[in-house]
Amino acid sequence: MLQFQPPGFGEKVINTSLGAMVYYTQTNAPWLNADSEDLPPLLFLHNFGGGASAYEWSKVYPAFAATHRVLAPDLIGWGASAHPVRNYQIRDYLTTINEFIRQTCRQPVTVVASSLTAALTIRLAISHPDLFQSLFLVCPSGFDDFGQGSGRRLPLAIINAPLLDNFIYTLGAENEIAVRNFLQNFLFAKPQRVSREIVAAYLTSAQQPNAQFSALAFLRGDLYFDLSLYIQQLQIPTVMFWGEAAQFTSIKLGRRLASLNTAAIGDFYAIADTGVLPHLETPEVLIGLLQRYF
Repeated sequence: MLQFQPPGFGEKVINTSLGAMVYYTQTNAPWLNADSEDLPPLLFLHNFGGGASAYEWSKVYPAFAATHRVLAPDLIGWGASAHPVRNYQIRDYLTTINEFIRQTCRQPVTVVASSLTAALTIRLAISHPDLFQSLFLVCPSGFDDFGQGSGRRLPLAIINAPLLDNFIYTLGAENEIAVRNFLQNFLFAKPQRVSREIVAAYLTSAQQPNAQFSALAFLRGDLYFDLSLYIQQLQIPTVMFWGEAAQFTSIKLGRRLASLNTAAIGDFYAIADTGVLPHLETPEVLIGLLQRYF
C-alpha cells in the first residue's frame, strides 16, 4: 500500500507460484543512486493477523536505506499482494518467501522478521542456509511451541461454520473500531501509541478483496507449528528481540526457545514497555539495537 510508505520508497512486483508479490524498496531521492542495486540486501518480513502488511516495518527500514538495499514485501494474501482464494498452509509461505529471495537477491540476505513469519524464516534458513547471511527476529513463535497453542482465541467450530467465518472477519477486522481495539488491547503495550495512521494502514490491508482467507487460516491455526522442534537445527547467526509485555507469546517462552540453540542465537534483548510489535510501538529503540550489528 504505497500511500503508507516513507518518502523515497516505491512499489515493485515479482511473480511467485501463488501470484504477484508487491514489495517496497528505494526508488526515489533521497535514497536511490547508481550504486543502490549493489548494496547488501536487507529483507523485512511482516507478521500475520488481520490487516498485516509491510507497513509494520515502515518506521524502521528507512534508517538503513543509505547502507542497504531494503526489501519489504507484502506477503501473499496480505497487503497489496495477490490474495488467492485458498486454504493457506505453511508450505505456501515457505515456498513464496523462498521464491522472493531468489528473485530479488544475488547474495545471501540479512532478514528482519517478526512473530510467526520469523519462525517460518527459521525453518527456511534450516532447509536453505545458502540464502541467508543473518537473522534478526522479533518474538519468533510457531504459536504451538512446546505443544502449547497460544494464538487461537475462537473455537474451530465457529471459525469453520459456513458464512459465519466471513462474518467474524468483517466484524473483527474490516472496521476501524475493531482494528483500533485489536491493536490497543492485544498488540501494543501502551494503547496511546496506536496512531490514526497505524489504524488506517491496517484497515486498508484488511479491506483488500479476499483478505479474509489468509487471516482466517491464521486464526484457525492452519499455520501454527512447534518451533521448538526445529530451532535446534538452525545454524545461521541469529539475534532475538522480545517485547516484555507481548501477549500470546510471552518473553518467558522466548527465553526458553532461545536457550535451545545458544550456538546460533548469540543475543536476546528484552524491550521494555512494548508488546509483540516493538518495531511499530517504539521503532527508535529497535533501530538503535539493530544499528549495533549493521
